[in-house]
Amino acid sequence: MTEQKTKSPSSSLALRKIGRLRLVSAAAAAGILVVLAGVYGIGHLRSNPADAACQAAVNTAKKIVPLVHGEVAALALAQTPFRVPDLAFKDAEGHDRTLADWRGRTVLFNLWATWCVPCRREMPALDALQALRGGTDFEVVAVNIDTRDPQKPLAFLKDVGITHLAYYYDDSAKVFEDLKEAGKAFGMPTTVILDRNGCEIGTMAGPAEWASDDGVKLVSAAINP
Repeated sequence: MTEQKTKSPSSSLALRKIGRLRLVSAAAAAGILVVLAGVYGIGHLRSNPADAACQAAVNTAKKIVPLVHGEVAALALAQTPFRVPDLAFKDAEGHDRTLADWRGRTVLFNLWATWCVPCRREMPALDALQALRGGTDFEVVAVNIDTRDPQKPLAFLKDVGITHLAYYYDDSAKVFEDLKEAGKAFGMPTTVILDRNGCEIGTMAGPAEWASDDGVKLVSAAINP
């Protein structure tokens, strides 16, 4: 005769507890995934609101790939949709400005300082580009981040004959830190080309001859993709 083993009441109770714990754990894990999906868009349960608006900038970046050479060969084109943070700074009169003020226009956003030798060399090219292409559909927005003598950048611009660029500044240099935190600034000068929706088309680390044939053709294509 085969001996039949029976489970003790205590063993059955333990198994039932383990089963309940597994169910609770699974439910908790599912809840965490739902929360993460809502916050980060995991599983595409909620997409980034910038994705749709900024896809056009990525498409523009793809179109201008053949123009990224010569004097503007260092431009890193956008690979994924990215809306540039609404960076804050001031104009020549001390009024608060943000990048949102330029929505509807393509922008070449540049950070510079008088202590940055490559920045100083680049300023005449930025001024010339503004003279060539600046208007209702495009502007070079060059923001100075000197934190000490407020007259020094103004004197420099006058000395080198900058006449077409509007003067913008941030004497706290927070605008650089904000752009760095966004992963778009690694040193000085830094330049970001934005489309009409404030989305990244490309980012340049270091100076460029923006008023050269290479630079003007690239910027013109970014304005009218």
